[in-house]
Amino acid sequence: MTDHYDALETREPAMREADLFARLPDMLRRAMAAPAYAQRLKGIDPAGITSRAALARLPVLRKSDLPALHKAAPPFGGLVSGLPGSFGRLFTSPGPIFEPEPTHADPWRGVRALFAAGFRPGDVVLNTFSYHLTPGGFIFDASARALGCAVIPAGPGNTDAQFELIEAYRPVGYSGTPDFLKILLDAAESAGRDVSSIKRALVSGAAFPKSLQQEINLRGVEAYQAFGTADLGLVAFETPAREGLVVNEGLILEIVRPGTGDPVPEGDVGEIVVTSLDPVHPWIRLALGDLTAVLPGRSPCGRSNMRIKGWMGRADQTTKVKGMFVRPEQIAEIGKRHPELRRLRLVVTRAGETDVMTLKAECTSPSEALRGDIASTLRALTKLQGAVELVAPGRLPDDGKVITDER
Repeated sequence: MTDHYDALETREPAMREADLFARLPDMLRRAMAAPAYAQRLKGIDPAGITSRAALARLPVLRKSDLPALHKAAPPFGGLVSGLPGSFGRLFTSPGPIFEPEPTHADPWRGVRALFAAGFRPGDVVLNTFSYHLTPGGFIFDASARALGCAVIPAGPGNTDAQFELIEAYRPVGYSGTPDFLKILLDAAESAGRDVSSIKRALVSGAAFPKSLQQEINLRGVEAYQAFGTADLGLVAFETPAREGLVVNEGLILEIVRPGTGDPVPEGDVGEIVVTSLDPVHPWIRLALGDLTAVLPGRSPCGRSNMRIKGWMGRADQTTKVKGMFVRPEQIAEIGKRHPELRRLRLVVTRAGETDVMTLKAECTSPSEALRGDIASTLRALTKLQGAVELVAPGRLPDDGKVITDER
């Protein structure tokens, strides 16, 4: 049996890039049929957005802004052209954010992730993600059924009932959080129940540290992780190569400087921004608020799409200094006004009972005049006084953080 779901996964990267950007103008037209996108992209000619550089000029849509948009124009914030009744299922996530499920096959893009984790048609899968109001359970349920698997819609909790289902149906696969998989295995061992049929797992929704990966593996389960959201479904997934996560097909993924829409150099840590080519519900430059970095090269598993290092923290580093909010966007603006600077980091500390800001900036040609100019820009943008420290290039860590609160 093939190691890849289809030939799209192994095509030359240039071929994939050409295909994605050939399809993008039509997706932009479809998105602009919705009133909020029509307003956001006003004056944009979709026919001209055929490269990453052109895409990077479009505004980002921050996921953190979705609750306010959905409240102002329910249910979907004017970002969806279809009526609620044209979708298959309707969900909510904390915020609240309202998510529709398209009716076409594999609407959450999970088939490839399951296939890479070893799931195959005819497998029985125990799905322990929640089916209550939020889309998590249905993301993995719909994906497994699109692959040809039978799904036990177990949801989380109630281990005794889960043992009954496992011993009756003998599922070979598990989908759910890694934490609940460990709970299930521990409880089965304590109760003397047989869950040995479960041989592989696709986990998401929580951290999956190496120690937990090794423990689960020692107990006979090959577990792979996936990164996804309730808006987009599965964005990237682990493969047998165990080297980062491969970006899903049909998505354009960018890594941008937090607080901006500007792509970072390859390998730098930044915020994940995704454009999806779903004709029913496209997303245009949705900034997820999660940090990652591109992993260079091609995966040994043969899949040729971009790889990311996985989840590396949150991009929203807004903090309050002396009662005033300071945001990553303001620090990014300092970099734009002083292009001779490289990486920037605002460090917030306390001196006695007073908040103190220090802006650290990488620079090849430091001077007192430049330091004074930057201090003035910092004060103008934040309305707060702060010190400026110019450091040599490479001195600041590449972790995607632009504000560090050390109080």
